[in-house]
Amino acid sequence: MLQRILVPLDGSLRAEQAIPVAARIAHISGGTLVLLQVTGIPLEYEPALYASYVAQTPFYAQELLNAELAKAQYYLVDLAQSERLKGITTETEVRSGAAAPAILEFTRAQQVDLIVMCSHGRTGFTRWALGSVAQKIARHSPAPVLVLREGNFEHTDRVAEAAQPVRALVALDGSPLAEAALVPAAQLVASLAAPAQGALHLAQIVTLPMLRSEQDYKQHDGETRKQALQEAIGYLSTVVDNLRNKWAVALDLKVTWSVAVNEDVADAIIRMAELGEETGAYEVQGCDLIAMATHGRGGLQRWLLGSITERVLDGTKLPLLIVRPQGLITPPTSV
Repeated sequence: MLQRILVPLDGSLRAEQAIPVAARIAHISGGTLVLLQVTGIPLEYEPALYASYVAQTPFYAQELLNAELAKAQYYLVDLAQSERLKGITTETEVRSGAAAPAILEFTRAQQVDLIVMCSHGRTGFTRWALGSVAQKIARHSPAPVLVLREGNFEHTDRVAEAAQPVRALVALDGSPLAEAALVPAAQLVASLAAPAQGALHLAQIVTLPMLRSEQDYKQHDGETRKQALQEAIGYLSTVVDNLRNKWAVALDLKVTWSVAVNEDVADAIIRMAELGEETGAYEVQGCDLIAMATHGRGGLQRWLLGSITERVLDGTKLPLLIVRPQGLITPPTSV
């Protein structure tokens, strides 16, 4: 279960929006909430450091760093003692250095079960998904990462509320790698929904082979479509049965599934999750979050660069749970 939930913070109110969601998970699971801030010497002090005498520079640099570390520790302790975290076991940790490597190192060393973070902080990036902290963490983290969308915190507020039914769309592609998102998604939804019943909707988007001519289209489209749909339906039926037997009853989850044909996989996933399109459950107006693995059967080394997961992260207004399959986790050569 989700016993150690990490919230990376940078001192901004935006980053703090992750705390209520993480706190709810920790409260239901009886786990520990870990507030982590990575800090360093502020950029505005660097010119003064470089202008100092060479012999004095290390002393001034260390003094400035110590001051920033103390400031961060005071900030985190104040948050940990706030009313919204009352009754929740909370730890505070301060590290120095570059944000992404420090967060990843802490995650590995402390056996974190889940990272909850916002897509934007005080750094001013238009998108964390491109060359920034959240993307690097999601790409390399050994723990699942729940990314909350900046500017759409009405969805964050909903999943943080008590006793609310929570429904997640889990995107699958027929591969064991993509199935890595199933168990973390089930555990997350069960924690967020309790004591209400949570729900998982398993979805597979089928893309048909490109046909070279109108004659090929007439002869093979119907057969190709039928075969692809049959394979997807058979696959999802098996996955749903296994999930119901192993996890759904224990976690009090409702499990549904659907298959759709669409050449734009990312767009189809977003529309299914946000609008409830082609889910076969029209009484439900979409989902509360999306869960995806970073790798699938396509053979791509990284889905997060110019591919489906990044496009979903960039395009959806819903929280996105990103799971890196365990067999593919390796220490990053550079972040």
